[in-house]
Amino acid sequence: MSKLPNIGTSIFTLMSKMAVEHNAINLSQGFPNFPIDEKLADIVAQLAKENVHQYLPISGYPPLLLKIAKLVEKSYHRTIQPQTELLVTAGATQAIFTTIQALVNSNDEVILLDPSYDSYEAPVLLCNAQTVRVDLNDDYTPNWERIEKAFSSKTKMIIINNPHNPTGKIWKDSDFLALEKLVEKYPDLMVLSDEVYEHITFEQKHISVHSRPKLCNRSVVVSSFGKSFHVTGWKVGYLVAPEHLMTEIKKVHQFLVFCVNSLSQVAISEYLDLVSVEELGTFYQEKRDYFRKLLQNSRFKLMPCEGTYFQLASYASISDENDVDFCKRLITEHGVAAIPLSVFYADGKDLKLVRFCFAKDNATLEEAARRLCAV
Repeated sequence: MSKLPNIGTSIFTLMSKMAVEHNAINLSQGFPNFPIDEKLADIVAQLAKENVHQYLPISGYPPLLLKIAKLVEKSYHRTIQPQTELLVTAGATQAIFTTIQALVNSNDEVILLDPSYDSYEAPVLLCNAQTVRVDLNDDYTPNWERIEKAFSSKTKMIIINNPHNPTGKIWKDSDFLALEKLVEKYPDLMVLSDEVYEHITFEQKHISVHSRPKLCNRSVVVSSFGKSFHVTGWKVGYLVAPEHLMTEIKKVHQFLVFCVNSLSQVAISEYLDLVSVEELGTFYQEKRDYFRKLLQNSRFKLMPCEGTYFQLASYASISDENDVDFCKRLITEHGVAAIPLSVFYADGKDLKLVRFCFAKDNATLEEAARRLCAV
């Protein structure tokens, strides 16, 4: 009997597979198609010849842990203890899975805010726990009245994602004040904050759980070097948690991966001395603005994008098809792959919206836009 009877192949895998089969431009899956920084490539080439290929400590490469702690302090003015409050993970997905496996028990309830990323629900179900799905507002801000109504005596965790995939929305200070009230009101509540796009923000800067002292002792914050440094295939992320939560998380981590790829950790550690994450927002804002300009004469209506490297677009004036069928036809007839928004909702809510990834080189964006303007 399946432990995940209602979960099949992810929409990301399906759309990427169709993109290959039909030779379509893949704006569906969230990965860049441009080269990594030459400085990082040079570091990897040199390290490949050095003695960096054996097991590292469970928590991570010690110099990298120190540099992550400094990055968190510089970015958010939070001081963390590298050995007890920090863990390098095999990507953000493993960080999320491990956290949920360690902290959520059978029959607990975990609140997800829809539209929500598909990596959140499966680990909850594998704990024999329940997800409680709560829709965000129409503008993708949290509806705190609706969220609190979803709470029960079984509520153990709320998972938040800021900046938000797939909508590109960024939380305001008022949202964190509301969350802090909930944490005060429910003393057993934990927060899992997915902040993998933290450095990809535009006009409005990202507010992190790291910067909220009332939340830090009850929260696990997940980050991604893959997203920040265009190395998604390396699968290197990290999480920050107070020691009492981290102790439990490490118990699971040691039996899941033990430690993360050594060469990648050492390379990232050295690269952090040469790069500024503050420049990432400017880089992707130029991508966002260029993509939006290219599509201004299309029949798609572009939604606001405050962060991430995703652009939501409405096709309501183009077709009455459901969004999954529209995305399939977009591949087969027009040669561009996108992700339908309905898959991020528990009830498959169809708002005639699709998600494009603009983390592509300009030539790819130009050709994709040419095809999309013909739709």
